[in-house]
Amino acid sequence: MKIGILLTGHPPDELHDQFGEYDAMFRTLLDGNGFEYETFAVVDNQFPVDDKQADGWIITGSRHGAYEDHPWIPPLEDLIRAIQKSGRPLIGVCFGHQIIAQALGGKVEKFKDGWSVGRTDYDFAGQTVTLNAWHQDQVVELPEGACVTGTNAFCRNAMVTYGDNIWTVQAHPEYGDAFIQGLMETRGKGLVPDTLLKAAANRLPSPDDNPKIGRHMAEFLKKVRA
Repeated sequence: MKIGILLTGHPPDELHDQFGEYDAMFRTLLDGNGFEYETFAVVDNQFPVDDKQADGWIITGSRHGAYEDHPWIPPLEDLIRAIQKSGRPLIGVCFGHQIIAQALGGKVEKFKDGWSVGRTDYDFAGQTVTLNAWHQDQVVELPEGACVTGTNAFCRNAMVTYGDNIWTVQAHPEYGDAFIQGLMETRGKGLVPDTLLKAAANRLPSPDDNPKIGRHMAEFLKKVRA
């Protein structure tokens, strides 16, 4: 199965040599499932020919806002709608979660209560899962037909499904501890309140559920659909 990764941002320059691009993190998270990959840096206006160029799709995180005026956002929204119509599986993570909601009629905005950073607990289908968060923007209004499958008190629409072929998550199951630590040191200082950064750093040694959500993502992509 070929997975197309739609790259919507790049890591900070200071972290690139150690961690690579975001697509590499998803390849690691989904390792062992026999997927083939092709990456399209849509953030640099590098788009697939159409939605048929992969069997399934992933949209990555980004430092950009879904509501910002960038020339690559309208064609990305068109591609999202084409994938939805095709029935091919699509997963969105953080910015991907937000841009999918926006493309399908929802609303994304800079959240009035601020940031979520580091280890964060979510209710996912009745189970508590812990993932690394890094966001201030949120999906504040869902499109018609969307179903919330993961939530917490701070982020009501934390995981969302759209029909049988789209699943999105606000947090970052692809981010490991070292990368989150790097973000806090590079992008976080002066942007995220110091109290949040300190609390996130203190919780980093605790376990996360990245492998569990990685398995869920792989099963979702491979699921047999009518």
